[in-house]
Amino acid sequence: MPALSPTMTAGGIGAWQKKAGDSIAPGDVLVEIETDKAQMDFEFQEEGVIAKTLKESGEKDVPVGSA
Repeated sequence: MPALSPTMTAGGIGAWQKKAGDSIAPGDVLVEIETDKAQMDFEFQEEGVIAKTLKESGEKDVPVGSA
């Protein structure tokens, strides 16, 4: 879980926009992140391929820094 603000300690996983096996490029939206104040898109910053997702859509209170 990335920190989307300096005070964020946990967030929720919204809808995944990519799935295992998908190619990704800089600027691609991977997933919607839900915080206590907002819902934001998380954009990837490098090229790659999604190997697998470790958290499912709808999971809540995922600590910042966890997979």
